[in-house]
Amino acid sequence: MESIVIIGTGMAGYGLLRELRKLDRETPVTLITADDGAVYAKPNLSNALATGKTPEQLQSQSAEQIGASLNAQILTQAHVQEIDTAAQQVVTNHGNISYHRLVLALGADPMAHGVQGTAAQQIVSVNDLVGYRVFRAALVGKHSVTILGGGLIGCEFANDLAAAGYRVSVVHRGAHPLERLLPAQIAQHLGGALEQAGVHWHFGCTALSAEQADGGIALTLDDGQIVTSDVVLSAIGLRSRIALAAHAGIDTARGVVVDRWLQTNVRNIYAIGDCAEVAGQVLPYVQPLMQQVRALAATLNGQLTPVMYPAMPVVVKTPALPVTVAPAPPDARGAWHIEQQETCLVAQYEDAGGCLLGFAIGGHAPELRQAYTKRLAVRT
Repeated sequence: MESIVIIGTGMAGYGLLRELRKLDRETPVTLITADDGAVYAKPNLSNALATGKTPEQLQSQSAEQIGASLNAQILTQAHVQEIDTAAQQVVTNHGNISYHRLVLALGADPMAHGVQGTAAQQIVSVNDLVGYRVFRAALVGKHSVTILGGGLIGCEFANDLAAAGYRVSVVHRGAHPLERLLPAQIAQHLGGALEQAGVHWHFGCTALSAEQADGGIALTLDDGQIVTSDVVLSAIGLRSRIALAAHAGIDTARGVVVDRWLQTNVRNIYAIGDCAEVAGQVLPYVQPLMQQVRALAATLNGQLTPVMYPAMPVVVKTPALPVTVAPAPPDARGAWHIEQQETCLVAQYEDAGGCLLGFAIGGHAPELRQAYTKRLAVRT
């Protein structure tokens, strides 16, 4: 019987396993992970303090439990050394694992913060439950946190920490938060709302060095300011994990390059999730991931199914100002039109003919979100 091997047990790897088992309970499936394989929802990491969840409570199943429930073998603490594409084997520290079809669900790594100094190694990042455990341990008995980066994850963590009573500073090189996703007016509105919630911003700055200071960490910024706090969290972005694929001769760019059927240039090897570049785009969000795992599960089950993206708004978990954004396609030509609607600030990205290509909403407005989502054309 043909076997499927999945490298990675994040939302992509386990999501694909669940979708496969809806279609087929018998095909042998093996998942390989470098950690303990705990099942958790990654988006919940950035609001766990507000929801009162400990790292242990974020875990819904162990690797053993999900393996037993979905008839799969989960190899934990297994480090993949290389992929032998000729022999169709994954080489690990636990031995070689043969595959008929291989799925790369490798995820992404936090970008290097580039900070120098004696305390630079104390800067933490959160990209999975393992990293979150380290972060929560660092918070014990502490009162202040500096976050490097004011993007989506930085803003969510800033809101969560401020609501939990921590003094929060954010060092962000842009002029306002989330400048890559939001029009300036809504981004500024978000920055102001987070500031009212207790977040102190350092816009237009980057951190150069980190040194020990009275039991904390003193960051020197490129404008000469010194920001001191108990804990420093780096949230400056993610980079797709592509080294393993590239070493195996698989095409890579920003991510592992795949076609609409999520297949790489190497026979019988696929990629999904944060590591996959589909039609020139890496989309590190939940909805694109779910579209990918459903399509690939069908394909692996014998029904060739290309991944197609509908309108997929991104919800930013910042209770100080809930934000929803549906970015326009990268090649779109248009302009933002912003207006106040009831208690929300609404931006519509339209082309010259008035066709809606994207939108952003600053404020809690689920009905507006649904209405604008319906107006967007299906993304292909």
